[in-house]
Parts: sequence; structure tokens; C-alpha cells
Amino acid sequence: MFPKIFKNIYFLTGVFFILWMVFFDGNNIVNQFKLNQKVVELEEQKTYYEEGIVTLDNDMEELSTSAKKLEKFVREKYLFKKKGEDIYLIEEENK
Repeated sequence: MFPKIFKNIYFLTGVFFILWMVFFDGNNIVNQFKLNQKVVELEEQKTYYEEGIVTLDNDMEELSTSAKKLEKFVREKYLFKKKGEDIYLIEEENK
């Protein structure tokens, strides 16, 4: 009735094990693909933040070595001014 291979207990155990691991286990293939996508996404975020850190480190180095750049940064960012100066903020319209 059944071929001899289907009566082999090792074959049946192997098939059961494969089916269990693919569909029913907590670490099944679908979960592994989702986790892999999450890892890729997190690695991209890591790269983005590492590049941002390098940029900020370079900016900090420039600000600590150049008084003119520090003055420009403080004036633009925090709106500092010298005595007798007026500050005009010009906002561009988004078109």
C-alpha cells in the first residue's frame, strides 16, 4: 500500500521535524525573515547615526578651534548680538 520509505521511522521523524521547524516552531521561517529584515533596518539606522556622529564631531572640532566660526554659529543658532545691533529674521516661503 505505502512505499517502503514511508514506513521508515527515521524518514517519518525527519519529515515531522522539518515540518515542525518550518511551520510550528517559535523560530519558524516566517519569523526568521522578519527578524532578518529588522536586522537590516537597524544596521541602516546604525550607519545613519554613525555618520551623524562623525559630522557633529567635525563641527565641534571646528567650533573649538575657530573663534569666527563659533561666533557665527552662536549668532545664527541662538540669535546672539553685539550691542547696538539689530537682528532681522527673514523667513523664506515654501512654494
